Amino acid sequence: MFDLKIINGSVLDGTGKPAFRADVGIVGDRIAEVGDLGKAEARQVLEADHRVVCPGFIDVHSHSDAYLLIEPSAASKVHQGITAEVIGNCGSSAAPRFGVAQIPSDWRAHTYPGEWRTLAEYRQLLEGVRPAVNVVALVGHNVLRASVMGYEGRAARPDEIRKMACLLESSLDEGGRGLSTGLIYPPGMYASPEEILTLAAVVAKSGGLYTSHMRSESSGLIGALQETIGIGRQTGVRVQVSHLKTAGQANWHLVDAALELMDGARREGLAVAADRYPYTSSCTDLDVIFPDWATEGGREAELGRLRDPSARARLRAELLADRPDRSWGSITIGSTTDVNARFRGMPLEQVAGALGLEPVDAVLHLITTDNLATSAFFQGMSETNLWRILGQPYVMIGSDASLRAPWGPLSSDFPHPRAYGSFPRFLRAALDGQTVPLAEAVRKITSLPADHFGLAGRGSLVKGNFADVVVLDPVTLRDRATYSAPHQLAEGITHLLVNGRLTIREGVLTGERGGLWL
Repeated sequence: MFDLKIINGSVLDGTGKPAFRADVGIVGDRIAEVGDLGKAEARQVLEADHRVVCPGFIDVHSHSDAYLLIEPSAASKVHQGITAEVIGNCGSSAAPRFGVAQIPSDWRAHTYPGEWRTLAEYRQLLEGVRPAVNVVALVGHNVLRASVMGYEGRAARPDEIRKMACLLESSLDEGGRGLSTGLIYPPGMYASPEEILTLAAVVAKSGGLYTSHMRSESSGLIGALQETIGIGRQTGVRVQVSHLKTAGQANWHLVDAALELMDGARREGLAVAADRYPYTSSCTDLDVIFPDWATEGGREAELGRLRDPSARARLRAELLADRPDRSWGSITIGSTTDVNARFRGMPLEQVAGALGLEPVDAVLHLITTDNLATSAFFQGMSETNLWRILGQPYVMIGSDASLRAPWGPLSSDFPHPRAYGSFPRFLRAALDGQTVPLAEAVRKITSLPADHFGLAGRGSLVKGNFADVVVLDPVTLRDRATYSAPHQLAEGITHLLVNGRLTIREGVLTGERGGLWL
């Protein structure tokens, strides 16, 4: 007897094969059978009614680390069909944290169910709240570096690199699955290629994965991509290029060279892949536009420069020199503190008008009064390049977002709509003929990431695999979150199981949470 049976579904098993009519039988946390199960008994039966039944989706680029501790329902993710999240991306992980290493400002704004420093302590807290999604944890290079040498803007000494390597090794022993870098953010931006190579070699020995928010996604894209692929070539580590893009219209033509580099590396036999979110605006801290010297030394040092008249004047002059007047129009304000809440979702130029300031002065005003907690949307990517990149057979979907919920402590900020809509948006495009066929789209968010990230027993609907299962309605599936109203759950996920636990039934959260640390 099955514990649960899903009947009358159109099965896309995650391998890229065409859909076939079948039932899915589940016993405990495993798929017990896929086929004609009409005569088999089951304690619980879910009617798929000709809807699509497929493996749970894997969000390979998530920032939900800390937020899983306070909203373990992972509402914005499970309503997209996501059953596993890869956290700790872009060099920023919740752990380990020693010395002066800090978590990002948006995470610092909340209260958590306990304190942690090591990855093992974070894992214990996470398992205590029983998250709804499976969790794959990367170790962030920025927290390793800050734990060892603070936020100093210099190359690491050999002894400091050895200490980082030791801390990384212990974190991998505690359950980390790889290393992530964020080489446009302090303090990672100050790391030499040799520092990254040494750490990647540690990961390679453990069979883990190296993911990178590279040094450039604009004019320096090709050099940054060569460095990232070179790390895989020299160490043998599996490589994931984070949110592959060509940012800025002047750089859109670089897509040809970038894809040729990726294809060439794969022809060479290197385990190189990438991810992308299906939007043309990025989102990160507004101070990402600051020159390196302005952010060196960490939070208090940066705030000190903003409050120092001479340093502020220098910063203002450099921002004006670096960004022609027309470029300010590509920025929209995202999350802020309550002080500047009226500007959330507003184009920067409108904010400047409301404040009676030039755009550059509005930027400095917001970042100072928000104590560095201002995020922004940056419009600057090509729609054509977006779908071309997403069509590559090695490109997965990553939301590049922390989980949210339309209720509770995570409902009050102003996130990018990708937090709620990335996966339904991509699948809707597949259903509407805008990108790859649906069977291939499902492969790119199930078995492809499961294989590349080494998630055994996940990513395909076959007997013996873990019962991470999605039932979706191809008619109603859609993302609802927008840049002006982001806190809106996606529609069309009818049922969702995580390790056999029924998490969504008839589109509604059940309260069951079956996620595991993978």
